[in-house]
Amino acid sequence: MDRVIQRIEESIHTKQLIASNKQIITEIGKIADACIHSLKNNGKVLFCGNGGSAADAQHLAAELSGRFYYDRDPLNAEALHVNTSYLTAVGNDYVYDAVFERLVKGKGHRGDVLIGISTSGNSPNVINALEYANSIDMVTVGLVGKHGGAMKKFCEHLIAVPSTDTARIQECHIMVGHILCELIESALFPKAEVNLA
Repeated sequence: MDRVIQRIEESIHTKQLIASNKQIITEIGKIADACIHSLKNNGKVLFCGNGGSAADAQHLAAELSGRFYYDRDPLNAEALHVNTSYLTAVGNDYVYDAVFERLVKGKGHRGDVLIGISTSGNSPNVINALEYANSIDMVTVGLVGKHGGAMKKFCEHLIAVPSTDTARIQECHIMVGHILCELIESALFPKAEVNLA
């Protein structure tokens, strides 16, 4: 049971580091504003990542395109890995490093937002997508771990979770993602009172 308590305390500690980091808090607000601006202007929010980060990408896209705290119109948000026929075809016919970049080429436009998620910050397919997104003036966002990896050079906005532990980083990525979803939803569909229970 000591390990259970230790892991919970580590997770809490990492989140407390984020809560006390003014730069990260400010950056979360800027990312939310970029998403709100894009969605207000018929843009979209695209997400990409691998493994657990792909699960986070899909989770957050669903919160926006479905609903989060309350019923409202859907928002244009998508995780780029969900079409397995596309993913396996491009991975087989080209290279796996191209799977997200090609979809950004097909779907992305100036002013859209691309959120790349990687605990290491070194996923080549995410980096390639971010690099292309920058070339067409999309807003680029990275959710990464403590050191940022190679992704930090390609992100206009970066949330670097202050941890090197993959599990703790992923726990914080979904926390930040949920905060973004709440800020976006409440700005685009304001309600006088929202019961968050």
